[in-house]
Amino acid sequence: MAAFSRALILVCHEVWSTMKIVLQRHVDAPVDMVFDTIAHIENFRQAVPDIVSVEYMGETRSGVGTRFCETRRMGGRDYSTEIEVTEYMPNECVRLVLQAGGAEWDTVFTVRPAEDGSLVGAEMTATPKSLPARVLVPLMKKSVSSAMENDLRSVAQWCETKRAGDSAAPE
Repeated sequence: MAAFSRALILVCHEVWSTMKIVLQRHVDAPVDMVFDTIAHIENFRQAVPDIVSVEYMGETRSGVGTRFCETRRMGGRDYSTEIEVTEYMPNECVRLVLQAGGAEWDTVFTVRPAEDGSLVGAEMTATPKSLPARVLVPLMKKSVSSAMENDLRSVAQWCETKRAGDSAAPE
């Protein structure tokens, strides 16, 4: 019986704990272009077709303290979330934090030089703050991971297309 209790506690801890997703993607574009696309919501919106609209929540438009409401289309419906930039190191990383669905969603995007372009990292941690979120957040891992992969794919395609257009322009 004691072994069953320990196993149940481990399972409950796994289900009720934070969710973490870590992704990487190579982008055939320079670090500054990739970072500018990810770290500035106007550019990110252009790159990611699922973002329907963006509205700033204050005067700050870039860097730490920038707050905005992002509306995204998911599964045929629009969902809005208020997001804040809490860390910003030009051409290195940007951290976006939001509260939604009873959880804190903390995402860090990193960009670093790589052979023939850049390597983008995305690490999201969702920390449930309510009982329903403790149950639902772990169940969302697959769909959230898929959405993040789609975002990174869109960023890569947008940057690579933009770079190809820039390099094709006459000097």
